[in-house]
Amino acid sequence: MRIENTSMRVVLTTLAVFLSGCATTAKETKTTLALSQEPTDAAIERYIRAHPEVIEQSLQGLLAKREAELKERHKAALATKQNELLHDPASPVSGNLKGEITLVEFYDYRCGFCKKAASAVTELQKVDPRVRVVYKDFPILGEPSELAAKAALASQAQGKHQVFHEALLASHADMSKEAILKIAVAVGLNAKRLEADMVNPKWQAVIEKNRTLARDLGISGTPGFIVGNELVPGWLDLNGLKELIARAGHGR
Repeated sequence: MRIENTSMRVVLTTLAVFLSGCATTAKETKTTLALSQEPTDAAIERYIRAHPEVIEQSLQGLLAKREAELKERHKAALATKQNELLHDPASPVSGNLKGEITLVEFYDYRCGFCKKAASAVTELQKVDPRVRVVYKDFPILGEPSELAAKAALASQAQGKHQVFHEALLASHADMSKEAILKIAVAVGLNAKRLEADMVNPKWQAVIEKNRTLARDLGISGTPGFIVGNELVPGWLDLNGLKELIARAGHGR
């Protein structure tokens, strides 16, 4: 192993010296002092070859530290974005519109895990009258996802967003315009009106706004659930959602 990069050499020198300082024997302490006085490529290489476990230990510690720091940054970002999360008039809302606990979901209509979580989100609203749900369209799986998001947002004009939203998530269609309009007709929407409303450029603006918000919060995939200052990425079943709501309730 030859260390060519100067910055990498410095990092490994520091790493070796720091970790060897945790040694308990006099021999290892002597080796540490010698290494600290002679931070050469050869010395670093000898130490790492003799103690390969220090690389794994240091990486684990570094990853844990970065994860904790990232979590804190996301928590701080959530605190500053509450108004956008909870009170954006462009975001559809369901459940108890005056509920004391709000669940925010970022989703994509073609996302398999979003589809898997959909029934739990619906059921949560039935079993917990405190819950208000805010929907953030976050299409990340291509143009069909964007088309479905625009259709869902446009359906608010006909007062059928919730039933259409649930039908889109329940469907395994390709989310072509034809498939979307077929689902729309099935739930009682006027397809011609919906098709005309879908092209309104304001829906693209809503989607872009949601994308910016997701990026600021560190959300890169779907689904993503938020309650208060807690963000949970990935699929949750009904019990998982109940636990998330319970933690929020205890923190009030």
